[in-house]
Amino acid sequence: MYRRLKRASVFAAVAALAALAPALSNAAVVPFVAVAGLLFFGVREGEWFDTLALPGDREEERLLGIGAFAVSLAGLAAVATFPRVPLPTGAFAAAALSVGGGRFGRALVHARTDDEFPLVTGYLVGGGVAAVIGQVVAAVAGGAGVDGAPIGAAAESLLAAIPGFAFLGAVTVLTAALVRSLVYARDAHITVVLAAIVAWGFTALDPTVSAIGIVVALGVTVGLGYVSYALGTASVPGMLTGVLFSLLTVVLGGVGWFLTLMAFYAVGGLASKYRFDEKVDRGVAQENEGARGTGNVLANSAVALVALVGYAATGHVDAPETVFRLAFAGAIATAMADTLSSEIGGLFDRPRLITTLQPVGPGTDGAVTWQGEVAGLAGASLIAGIAIVEVPLGDPVVAGAPLVGAGVILLAGISGMTVDSLLGALIEGNLIGNQAVNFLATLSGAVVAIGAGYLVG
Repeated sequence: MYRRLKRASVFAAVAALAALAPALSNAAVVPFVAVAGLLFFGVREGEWFDTLALPGDREEERLLGIGAFAVSLAGLAAVATFPRVPLPTGAFAAAALSVGGGRFGRALVHARTDDEFPLVTGYLVGGGVAAVIGQVVAAVAGGAGVDGAPIGAAAESLLAAIPGFAFLGAVTVLTAALVRSLVYARDAHITVVLAAIVAWGFTALDPTVSAIGIVVALGVTVGLGYVSYALGTASVPGMLTGVLFSLLTVVLGGVGWFLTLMAFYAVGGLASKYRFDEKVDRGVAQENEGARGTGNVLANSAVALVALVGYAATGHVDAPETVFRLAFAGAIATAMADTLSSEIGGLFDRPRLITTLQPVGPGTDGAVTWQGEVAGLAGASLIAGIAIVEVPLGDPVVAGAPLVGAGVILLAGISGMTVDSLLGALIEGNLIGNQAVNFLATLSGAVVAIGAGYLVG
């Protein structure tokens, strides 16, 4: 236990060097190269080797895990200080410390329990706090708001930036925790590079984040994430994916966008647990006891996520907001309609194949029941209704004439649900899997929403 904590402390210490990159300028790569050289070639045996070695390092007789982490940070430091490459040093610090601080927080919790949820919580808290502190140190080291400014004004400028630091830190550590849950623990070098790419992208978006807004967003999304895990509607990786997407939605889109997404997550998750034992007996239950994993969440949400980011980027590029609004709502309406159609329809007898209307067995790809179709229609109607309603503190997802907008989203949801069934009957199993079918269905729903929206607009 002591060795695990000591090893995590070294990871955190190496990561902390990233916060000094602005002060070191073009020499920022030097400490990471020196650390990597020491770890690869200088520590080959003894107590320190035994302490820092990850699984597989002993067979190679080299500290490949933490050494690769230092090399990755060296590469990121070079990119962050290269004049023509705009990787912000704050984003670099956030990525490095989300991983280093996250490992340290997880190790602290590991001293008390082996349960995965508390361990992930430790990673998120440790990495999130470290990422925010790292950005503050990087800002001070780079002289942000200091040169030529009174001390009071510099401090005020720094305090005003804290909500943005908190948002970027949260997004980065959620990304790091998600990646870590999908790869081996020794792959910190992969985790930090992907976290840096995400931090880079959201720094470029430069969203407006208030102190109250980020506190509420974090509180609500984390709370709902815990509820989804506690109810068994999401696995730990699935929960992390959902929390990350939810946080992005409420900050980049607004309350209306968030409520639209939450309606799908809540109703869809509960529908998957509804009469679950009966679904197991009929062979139509979700795998993993109905807990949705990262693949399932992304298959249903990836198109909406792209639309959300596109909407947030409209202030930086010449693109109409309407396209992304319609795509988001159409994709979510499809996901909701398809989920309810499958989860409710699978409980009824005499399903028929959508292409031939011939009776088939329960659980057959492309099989539909009239009860499932009605449930899907209700689900798409719910999303359409939420997407057009104005809410406090946020615009509706679909702006304009409410009834026309609702009709467009309802059409998109039904169309996407039908495409899902057609793909299931025609190519699922032989050419692609269920998650690919879900992705293509939501994409078709988004396309129908955009097309119909412009036809009636």
